[in-house]
Amino acid sequence: MVNIAVLGYGTVGSGVVEVIRTNGKQINRRIGNELNIKYVLDLRDFPGDPVSDILVHDYTKIIDDPEVDIVVEVMGGIEPAYTFVKTALERGKCVVTSNKELVAKHGAEFLSMAKIRNINFLFEASVGGGIPIIRPINSSLTADIIEEITGILNGTTNYILSKMYFDGADYDEVLRDAQAKGYAERHPEADVEGFDACRKIAILSSLISGQQVDYEDIYTEGITEITSRDISYARKLGMQIKLLASSKRNDDSLSAIVAPFLLKQDHPLYGVNDVYNAIFVRGKFLGDAMFYGQGAGKYPTASAVVADVVDAAKHLHRNIMTMWEERKLNLVDSGSVCRRFFVRLEGNGQEQLADIKRCFGSVDFVDAGFQDELAFITPVMTEDTYREKAADMSGILHMIRVEEPR
Repeated sequence: MVNIAVLGYGTVGSGVVEVIRTNGKQINRRIGNELNIKYVLDLRDFPGDPVSDILVHDYTKIIDDPEVDIVVEVMGGIEPAYTFVKTALERGKCVVTSNKELVAKHGAEFLSMAKIRNINFLFEASVGGGIPIIRPINSSLTADIIEEITGILNGTTNYILSKMYFDGADYDEVLRDAQAKGYAERHPEADVEGFDACRKIAILSSLISGQQVDYEDIYTEGITEITSRDISYARKLGMQIKLLASSKRNDDSLSAIVAPFLLKQDHPLYGVNDVYNAIFVRGKFLGDAMFYGQGAGKYPTASAVVADVVDAAKHLHRNIMTMWEERKLNLVDSGSVCRRFFVRLEGNGQEQLADIKRCFGSVDFVDAGFQDELAFITPVMTEDTYREKAADMSGILHMIRVEEPR
């Protein structure tokens, strides 16, 4: 028998319990052993719930029990999750988690601890929810060099941008709709400001580089400044605006960014709408591949967590090698990255045209029928060059980066 303890009985934790109990026979066949949920840890009581007879409030009861083989952490946040996970690994217990914040900050440390003890720290659900991406990088793609990972990694922002695009609604209106439907939190800053996607691309960047990528080093911009006018211009261009989290190889390092981008119709992520997520991978020999599905939610995330539990149970006392050292990778300076920029400028007269020509030279103008502003796409230039030119020009209303084929 393989005994597990589930830390946290919220949305994901209750999903994990339900998946295991519903699919128990199939899971046991795949493990070759019986999987048993021995404890569920939560501060709350759940009278009448099937877990009430295995519910505990004290973590030491789990950590002191030598029969617990796998600890499943689905509480979220850094503390007490960090302390609980570290203690479990120190005691020789495998750990499975969906906690992206914890993995981004301490993943390398936990992997090192697991390797020394010949156990496992697994975190498939921390990036794509139900979309498998960690395991493919760690196993299926190990013979290749990953040149790029670019993803729509947050369902809340993708839902908002999709509704704005297809329904013509304003940002504030769609955000309220998303909150009413449970797609956005009451305090949605982690999603709409790009922080959630930033932690996820930091994890993926660490995995493809084999070194620690700190999410604090990744330039991050959210979607709160996207307006219905931006959407109108995107339609005119035959493009869509998506919040991308992207990491691209640059010699021995990576350039990484989280920001809204204009995508052309031939981009693989162009048609990913609603709450769906997708991750585009480009390998040196593989070429292009896509991973698509529900990036969040109770059952998709729980399914990925349980898949890791099965993997851990099949590899008890045998470490699954993951290349992610604690040595920090210094990212390429974001200011040196070249791209084109879509710019909206207040005014529509000869003075503005002269300023555009003086600062940016030859540009591609975009006419969406607005009489009080001009819009254009710049030539290719570095981020630093754009900032210098934009600082020399008054009246810029908004800028959105343009994702070009590489």
